[in-house]
Amino acid sequence: MSEQKSFGERMNARVARYETRSYDWDALKFQADFDPKYRRAQMRYMGTGGTGIGVDNNTVPADSFTFSTMVLPPQCEGPLHVHSDVEEVFFMLRGKIQLTLEQDGQRFETELKERDLISVPPGIYRGLFNHGQEEALMCVMLGASKPQIPTYPPDHPLSKIKREKA
Repeated sequence: MSEQKSFGERMNARVARYETRSYDWDALKFQADFDPKYRRAQMRYMGTGGTGIGVDNNTVPADSFTFSTMVLPPQCEGPLHVHSDVEEVFFMLRGKIQLTLEQDGQRFETELKERDLISVPPGIYRGLFNHGQEEALMCVMLGASKPQIPTYPPDHPLSKIKREKA
C-alpha cells in the first residue's frame, strides 16, 4: 500500500524553483551540430516541451501544457518548424526576436520585444531569429502535456536529419 502524501507534500511537488533549474544546451543539440546558428538552450519548468526530451524528473508533471524558458544567443536562429498537434505561445522576457509564420504559401513576420506575446495555432510553421547583439530570453508554452516532436518543411535540411530517441 502506498503512503498517502499530505496536501503540503502534493503542492510542494508542483513547485519548480529557479535555483533548481539549469539550462539544457543539449535539448536541441542535433540542430546546433548541423549548424551552430541553431544553438539555444531550454530550461524546463513543467513537462518536457516539444524538444523531444523524454523525461525530466526535475520538472512539475504536465497535465495540460508544458512551460519552459529559452535562451537565444545573439544571431541565434530557431528553424522554421510546425507543431501539428498543439498551440505554442511565446512570451518575451528580455531582448527581441524576429518571428516568421508561414501557412499555405502565406508569410507573416513580426518583431517580438520584451513582454510581447504571440499564440501560434497548430499547423502553422514558425521560426525565429535573434538579430540583436545581446541574448534574448523567452517563455515557451505548448498546449499539451506531451506534444509531438515538431517537423520541418520538406525542403529544409533539418528535415533530413534522423534524431536519436531522447
